[in-house]
Amino acid sequence: MTPEEYLQDRVDDQIDWYDRKSIRAQRWFKWLRAVEITAAGAIPLFAGYGGGAGWSVMVAGILGALVAVLAAFLSLNQFQENWIAYRTTCESLKHEKFLYLTQVEPYHGKDPFTLLVQRIESLISRENSSWSQQTRDNAAANAETAGQAG
Repeated sequence: MTPEEYLQDRVDDQIDWYDRKSIRAQRWFKWLRAVEITAAGAIPLFAGYGGGAGWSVMVAGILGALVAVLAAFLSLNQFQENWIAYRTTCESLKHEKFLYLTQVEPYHGKDPFTLLVQRIESLISRENSSWSQQTRDNAAANAETAGQAG
């Protein structure tokens, strides 16, 4: 594989993937958090200003349940953590690519392509390992929470 093929087929592909995933996770996180904050802020309004009417108590209860479900969904899917991790990996890949293309340190010496491949694959591997560990930790935490609830 030539350096040009590697940059296009592997590096650019990974940069695009991490960029898309970061943007998607950021949007989900911000949208769900905004709904959660809005619902939480509305609870005191319905509870305090509803005059004790049955409908206001029911709306406050529904909003409270919505806040709990949104918080659990955000925790389960780790949108904020994934957004940050994906953005960090994307920017690190771009950084390595531009260092390589400009042939500056550490790519100014002998066999810069081999060094690029090692560093790029290390970044991707580290992200994959981190994601795998985070997924296992979340599954264990969710199983523990479910065990305590039951």
